[in-house]
Amino acid sequence: MVVRCGARVIEAQILTGDKFDNLVFIPRISLTPSSSEFPFEMTRRQFPVKLAYAMTINKSQGQSVKFVGVDLRTPVFSHGQLYVALSRCTSGDLTSVLLSSDASNSTTNIVYPEVLLQ
Repeated sequence: MVVRCGARVIEAQILTGDKFDNLVFIPRISLTPSSSEFPFEMTRRQFPVKLAYAMTINKSQGQSVKFVGVDLRTPVFSHGQLYVALSRCTSGDLTSVLLSSDASNSTTNIVYPEVLLQ
């Protein structure tokens, strides 16, 4: 997650894995092609990052996407949202779920019975 963006460095926070919650600095790098058809040298300066999109569960309904990641560290679902979040991906192998470290591979899917009785 990008915390701060500077002219020469991006400060980011790691969200998963062994280095979770660590701050890292991503420097701007210069890229020069090894072979060129031109008689001059071209150099491109950019940050080595990949674009990613985030969308709310309500906005994702009706969308199909190639990769899905669902952050369930805090259960924020109401009735049916868990199903919608997990069914957006075209393949179950391409779906990732992030749970809190104290969770036992489960989360709460909140159901309001009073809504179903009407």
